[in-house]
Amino acid sequence: MNDLIVVAGAGGFIGGHLVEYFLDKGYTNIRAVDIKPLEEWYQVSEVAENIVADLKDRNNCMMACRGATEVYNLAADMGGMGFIENNKALCMLSVLINTHMLQSCHETGVDRYFYASSACVYNADKQKSEDVIPLREEDAYPAMPEDGYGWEKLFSERMCRHFREDFGLTTRVARFHNVYGPHGTWEGGREKAPAAICRKIVAAKQTGDHEIEVWGDGKQTRSFMYIDDCLLGIDRIMHSDIEEPINLGSDELTTINNLTDLVAEIADIEITRRHDLTAPKGVNGRNSDNTKIQEYLGWAPGITLKEGMAKTFEWIQQEYLARYEQATKTEEVYGSHA
Repeated sequence: MNDLIVVAGAGGFIGGHLVEYFLDKGYTNIRAVDIKPLEEWYQVSEVAENIVADLKDRNNCMMACRGATEVYNLAADMGGMGFIENNKALCMLSVLINTHMLQSCHETGVDRYFYASSACVYNADKQKSEDVIPLREEDAYPAMPEDGYGWEKLFSERMCRHFREDFGLTTRVARFHNVYGPHGTWEGGREKAPAAICRKIVAAKQTGDHEIEVWGDGKQTRSFMYIDDCLLGIDRIMHSDIEEPINLGSDELTTINNLTDLVAEIADIEITRRHDLTAPKGVNGRNSDNTKIQEYLGWAPGITLKEGMAKTFEWIQQEYLARYEQATKTEEVYGSHA
């Protein structure tokens, strides 16, 4: 339990949760690394060794991996569709992180390496219809992934494979499908659909304006995986014999319109939707085929969307109200001085 575990991207949403997951399991030696200043990390553990470093730099990767038994790479420059579609070069540059981390793991004798890939690797031709057939692992080829972000993920998957085949480094790859939950990005442009919808409906509840902007026509379909399922899946895949990239996502399919209605029900308000047909919306349909993970592990993500969104909405509502109250107090203070 004292073997060194490295979590790259620990200042992010999933990475921060993963550090806490291992600490809760009793692991005592965690090195958490992220490029962001500590005050910008979503969660900061008082127990872990917290390091601020840019892992696109090979020297920093060597420092991060030295002495480690297991390395979990969740570091990437990414966000929701609004960010991915408008920052393709930044997304592609994350290839430096995975490449340098793999080299460093090989050279420092790391036992196991986990790479967080994405459903964005899948062939776009298989995601044109809202009535999507669940995506199987083999559907990533022939390659036609999401431009920028998806290409970087697919290339990095191949790098993991070749480091395993050529150098004997044990690598595991999971393709995440829309992970959500508390302690994530919920405003600012990098948030994903579940958090963005929660924020908009919290604002509607507070302001009384119940018209909600929805990107696209809202008919696009997705599956969303709650963070607790993601963490358990990472752990199980890392310590399995699964050498190929594998889906890690819920297979509970929903439309964006239905997701909006679900959050409104949780908030106990009635809303009207205003559709922005010019906004980025991604592919028309995407869902996870969980046949292989069931075969390998006898398990697949099972936390329902309603259960996960209720917890996520509660957290975002608390964050929103805390920020709103602070802004009100600030305004009152400046107003009193005036």
